[in-house]
Amino acid sequence: MSIKQAFILAVKSLSASKMRSFLTMLGIIIGVASVIVLVALVDGFKQQLVDQFESMGTNLISVSIPGRGGNRGVTPDDVMEFSIENAEVIGYVSPVVNVSNLTVKNGAESVTTTAMGTNEFYPEIKGLEVEYGRFLEYVDVERRQKSCVIGTYIANELYQNAQSALGSELKINGISYTIVGVLEEVQDSEEGSGDDIVYLPYTLATGLSWNGRISSYAFSAAEKELVEEAENRIRAFLYSVFNDSNAYRILNQSAILEVVNDLTGTITMILVGIAAISLLVGGIGIMNIMLVSVTERTREIGIRKSLGATPWDIMSQFVVEAATTSSFGGFLGIALGIGAAIFAGNLMGVPAKPSFGAVAIAFSVSVGIGMIFGYFPAKKASRMNPIEALRYD
Repeated sequence: MSIKQAFILAVKSLSASKMRSFLTMLGIIIGVASVIVLVALVDGFKQQLVDQFESMGTNLISVSIPGRGGNRGVTPDDVMEFSIENAEVIGYVSPVVNVSNLTVKNGAESVTTTAMGTNEFYPEIKGLEVEYGRFLEYVDVERRQKSCVIGTYIANELYQNAQSALGSELKINGISYTIVGVLEEVQDSEEGSGDDIVYLPYTLATGLSWNGRISSYAFSAAEKELVEEAENRIRAFLYSVFNDSNAYRILNQSAILEVVNDLTGTITMILVGIAAISLLVGGIGIMNIMLVSVTERTREIGIRKSLGATPWDIMSQFVVEAATTSSFGGFLGIALGIGAAIFAGNLMGVPAKPSFGAVAIAFSVSVGIGMIFGYFPAKKASRMNPIEALRYD
């Protein structure tokens, strides 16, 4: 018997009992759909994280210098001089002063936000884009001019829109600052997002922070390939100042991104492993039904053997029938999985796009499971004694 003939017989057998065939496929359908949905959601979540990290700058190197006693320390001038001396590996550097829970006002309207003190290089380091006006300049920092740049959330809450905010006055701790720029929207202008922020010259922001000192710096490597070299030079520079590696912390954005990729990869494998249990259960279901089918068709097997069918003919018929059952279940699972992945992604706000690799693997595994679990009933059928099979009632 050819594979084509076996396939035709398998389709006829499945069509003869549609409900039983569907219930047999159910485990395969659920398993394939689960793999596709979980992989799509994890990939979408991973892409969101990667996009967020890349928006913060893949060349970014963050340096934190916690407060400590003694006379040892670095000043912004020291750091700037160091970056100029190492310009071949370090592109930009900016002091960073964070001031949280800061109340800013425009007339009677006020919001609580986060202020960040930086210099004119910060947009290059973090990839910020100004939609209206300009960012802080050297003269703002050097002359401690009361200039500020705001996010779209602040502009919308206090000035109705970004255009009307440009050039207006913003009161911070009762002191008026001129809004010289409004950043492009990055996170739907929501409270607490990247649009809910005020940028000030770091020379002024130190007066708003609780300790009045600069303990953080943001570096940008000249090229992606030079991030590790830049980090090593920064580490050597700081060690030469403090003579203690515990006096500072250095975070490499690329290294963090690699950790995220490894973590999400591990999570994907775990979730796929859990979903694959459904495929295993589906395979057991196929084996059980095929064993029942062999018992029900004992006389048919006896007749075919008596007419000259070889054990291979009998076995191939049942193996192909099991593979056909799991294949149809795989196709239905793919359709269900793609639809469920898109729906779940929209519901969760995750860009869940079904992966071709996940679809191909899930379908291949489903067919393989069907053939493996269908082999044992097929082997049993092929070994039947034709005389005993014909006597079966």
